[in-house]
Amino acid sequence: MLDRSVRAAYSKISVKSQTVLPAEVRERLAVGPGDRLRYVLTEEGVRIEKAPPEGDDPFVTFTEWAGRADDEDYADL
Repeated sequence: MLDRSVRAAYSKISVKSQTVLPAEVRERLAVGPGDRLRYVLTEEGVRIEKAPPEGDDPFVTFTEWAGRADDEDYADL
């Protein structure tokens, strides 16, 4: 039986790896210009959420680990 509460929305990825969020996704997430998104990677897939303001992010203090070498070292975690 088809679950009518599940809908799909689509967008394309540009050559610069950018995409536009469909209007119904922006509305559901209550996001607009300047808002940040958080991508949560799980075994089931990737969940997109509206990110909390930067001051509320407990990991914002770890910006000293935000370099290219760190990205490469921890890419497979």
